[in-house]
Amino acid sequence: MQHIIDRFVSYVTIDTESDPNSKTTPSTEKQWNLANKLVEELKTIGLSDVTIDDKAYIMATLPSNVDHEVPTIGFVSHFDTSPDFSGANVKPQIVENYDGKDIVLNAEKNIVLSPNYFKDLLQYKGQTIITTDGTTLLGADDKAGITEIVSAMEYLIQHPEIKHGKIRIGFTPDEEIGRGAHHFDVKKFGAAWAYTMDGSQIGELEYENFNAAGAKITFKGKSVHPGYAKGKMINSMLIANDFINELPKGETPQETKGYEGFFHVHHLTGSIEETVLELIIRDHNKKKFEKRKDLIAKIAKKINKKFAKKFGEDIVIAEVKDQYYNMKEKVLPVKHIVNIAEKAMKELNIKPIIKPIRGGTDGSQLSFMGLPCPNIFAGGHNFHGKYEYVPAESMQKATDVIVKIAELTAIPGIFDVPEKTKRKK
Repeated sequence: MQHIIDRFVSYVTIDTESDPNSKTTPSTEKQWNLANKLVEELKTIGLSDVTIDDKAYIMATLPSNVDHEVPTIGFVSHFDTSPDFSGANVKPQIVENYDGKDIVLNAEKNIVLSPNYFKDLLQYKGQTIITTDGTTLLGADDKAGITEIVSAMEYLIQHPEIKHGKIRIGFTPDEEIGRGAHHFDVKKFGAAWAYTMDGSQIGELEYENFNAAGAKITFKGKSVHPGYAKGKMINSMLIANDFINELPKGETPQETKGYEGFFHVHHLTGSIEETVLELIIRDHNKKKFEKRKDLIAKIAKKINKKFAKKFGEDIVIAEVKDQYYNMKEKVLPVKHIVNIAEKAMKELNIKPIIKPIRGGTDGSQLSFMGLPCPNIFAGGHNFHGKYEYVPAESMQKATDVIVKIAELTAIPGIFDVPEKTKRKK
């Protein structure tokens, strides 16, 4: 476990924050620092076909050590961190034998990681917890996943008695800004299916995610001296407020869970003359997802109609763009890939937590690109902020799951369609 901790710390102390406003791939030059380090490390541990392309996508191979035919499988993680919170100068703190009490992240700034607020902490009592120092995020999303994949490959190389087929691994930039799979060469990767190691708490196994869209809504106004504004001024900020009030009440991230979708207003900037509203639209159900997008257009049309005579043109311009879709429809036809991961966890005495992702991963896009890709826990909690932490034992267990999946996949007949399913057909 100490080896895993050391590897993880070596990754998170390298700043790889991505930038949504950049037009390059990777979106930040500093992502190359970890990418190049990983390439050398993969070569050092003994993987073959280690490559990195001009956009920093890394791939490598662990050759099969069995004589019979086994489908090639893959494991994927991303090395960028979220721009939601600083990823510079990360100083991990290691709390051994956690006692179930408050963890002081930063005494000077009175920043405390408390189980009174973050109740999940209590399930890791007695374990080794890696936290931030309260001034940055940690980067377990998804450097924990990279740690686990590299450690698992190293373990398999050192233990050739564990039989496995050909395994491909892939590390991507810019996942946190929704571009992680944009330049992923699925054909070059050459796997029948893969797993992203990008989930949260131990046991998570996910093959459903949101259908996702982003909306940018521009409101036009007319600025007139307030003393002479009657019947003339149109305040775009107030029109934006009217738009927001037309959205369904209670359908926000903070008021929904499970399969419930939402509208999330995340940026609002404006003046009298122009206001720009940015929001995201999420729903697991495809029909409800389409209705949510339609509602944006209907609200814009309603407001435009109200101001048509006064303004003479549309004052609300709504742009809605799809971002990714629910991988469920691509994974269900090959459900055995989920069953193998579930079986691996059970054999390791890990209780599988099969639930929908209230978000997306590289796997959601990769599944629609021809690489079915369920998501497995990486172990971290409270991503994208100063309260992020990861139990070292969870990273060790995730590493064990990768090894076990590799082992199970090499068993002849493990992919067979169950008799019960055959009879249904």
